[in-house]
Amino acid sequence: MKCSVCGEEIPADARFCAKCGAESDVDMGDFITVTTPDIPGYKITKVFGVVTGLTPRTTGIFGKVVAGLESMLGGEVTAFTGELEKARMQAIKRVQYKAQDLGANAIVGLDLETSDVGMQLGVVVISATGTAVVVEKE
Repeated sequence: MKCSVCGEEIPADARFCAKCGAESDVDMGDFITVTTPDIPGYKITKVFGVVTGLTPRTTGIFGKVVAGLESMLGGEVTAFTGELEKARMQAIKRVQYKAQDLGANAIVGLDLETSDVGMQLGVVVISATGTAVVVEKE
């Protein structure tokens, strides 16, 4: 499998590219992730506890210039839209990996939060937090 960011060859079971650090598209199988406290049709048989996945993001200097121009015109700042979506998916994937490493096959109560690091750096942190559990079909 090749890295979607830099094109480097990644071993099939690797979670990150050794060259650029991008996350690979490892198959999570039947892993379930929900924002609700339970999963209809399943019962929770084991609770591992809270797991969190974080990802800080910035658009870089070019993105900041485009965002500055867009903000003067009003409306959506599309320079940030793509980066925030990537960050959200990355945070979710990281929390799933942590839960899977514990032996969980699901996350319940997933919560996503966004915060600004501050100091005018333009760095946004996306946090995905949930409870790692083992579920079985009822």
